[in-house]
Amino acid sequence: MKKRMAKIMSAVLVSAMAVSMMAGCGSDKKSTGNNGGSASGTQSTGAADTSDVMSNEEIIKKAAGEGKVSNWGIGNQYEIQALLAKYGLPTDYLSEDFTMDAFDDDSSTLASAMTYNELGLVKNDYDGGYGYGDTVGYIDMNDEGVAMLEDMIFCTKDFATKNPETVKAFLYASIKGWEYAVENPEEAAQIVYEAGSSVSQDHQKYMASEVAKLVKTDMNGNEVSEIGKIDDDAMQQTLDIAKKYVTLDDSSAQEKFAKLTLDDIRDTSYYETAESSDGTFSPEKSEVSIQLKWLPQAQFMGYYVADAKGYYDEVGLKVNIVSGGGDISETTAVNNGTVDFGVTWPTNMAVANAGGMNLVEVAQIYQRSGMTLVYKYDNFKN
Repeated sequence: MKKRMAKIMSAVLVSAMAVSMMAGCGSDKKSTGNNGGSASGTQSTGAADTSDVMSNEEIIKKAAGEGKVSNWGIGNQYEIQALLAKYGLPTDYLSEDFTMDAFDDDSSTLASAMTYNELGLVKNDYDGGYGYGDTVGYIDMNDEGVAMLEDMIFCTKDFATKNPETVKAFLYASIKGWEYAVENPEEAAQIVYEAGSSVSQDHQKYMASEVAKLVKTDMNGNEVSEIGKIDDDAMQQTLDIAKKYVTLDDSSAQEKFAKLTLDDIRDTSYYETAESSDGTFSPEKSEVSIQLKWLPQAQFMGYYVADAKGYYDEVGLKVNIVSGGGDISETTAVNNGTVDFGVTWPTNMAVANAGGMNLVEVAQIYQRSGMTLVYKYDNFKN
C-alpha cells in the first residue's frame, strides 16, 4: 500500500458540502496524465510507456463494466454521470470516501480526483501523498466536453442592488488578487500557508500551481484574457448538465430548477463596471465578509493575496475572510446575511435559488473544471 492521505483533508469535501442539499464529443486519445507532476516532491519513475494503454472510451467502459468508477456523490457527480451517459453507459457510480485509499487498493480503478488536490496526492510523494508518479493517467472532463464550472463569487440580489459600489470595489480588489496569485503561485501559496493553511506547505504549493491553470485557462484550453469574467457558453453548459442530473426532493423546487435561465442566476454588470474602473469607488459598506467553501488553502488564494497585498484597503474595504467547513453552507450564510459574499459553484447556487433563495453570481473565478478520473496505467493495458 502507498502512504495514506489522512493527514491532508480533501478540498473536495467542502466543494461537495456546498451541494449536499441535493439529493460535444471528447477525444478518444490515450490519456497521458501530464497535468499533475510538476510540483516538488513528485516521485519520478522515468517516462511511462503508454503505447499499449487503452483509449479513454475503452478505459471508461471497462471500469464502468466492473463497477469501479467512483465519486463522492454529494454534488460533483454530475460530470461523471454525463461522461458515462456520453458513452451509452448507466450513470451509476461507486461511492468514494475522502481519501484515495480505494484507488490505492484497486477497489476503484477510475476514481474522481480534483487536479489541484487528490490528483496531486496520488502522484506526489510528499507528506500525505501516495507517490504513484507518472504511472497514472487521468481523464479530463474539459477534454471530454462534460465540464461544469466551479468556484465563483456570489451575493444576494438584494445586497447587490443596495450596495453596488461595495460589490464593484470588492470584485475589483479580488480580481487584482487573483491576477497576482496566478502569476506568482509560489508566493500566493506561502501567503495562504501563513494565513493558517489546512494542508502541508508542499501540497499548498502544488495546489496553487494547479488552481492557477483553472483560473487562466478556459474549458477549451484557451488562455483567459479577463480573469473573473462570466463566460455564458460555459455557464450554459454547466446549467444544461445540471438540469439533466440534479434531482431535488421537493417537486416544486425541481420544477423551478428546470425553468432556470442564466438571467436568473448571474449578473455580469458588476464585474464589467469593476473591470473598466480606475479603481476609485465609494463603497456603501466599509467592512464586508466572504465565506469560503473550506479551510485556508490555495483553492482560494486570490482573496488571501488581495488582503495581504492591501488591495482591499486600496478600494476602501476591510474584508473578513471566513473559513468554510462549518454546519452552515456558504449559500445559507450569504442568504441569511451572516456574510456578504460567498464562494460556491454555479450549480450549487442554482439549486439554492430553486429552493427559495435569491442569490446572484457576480464573477466566475474558475474558468474550467478541475474534475478528473484518475487511473493506473497497469489496470488498462491492451
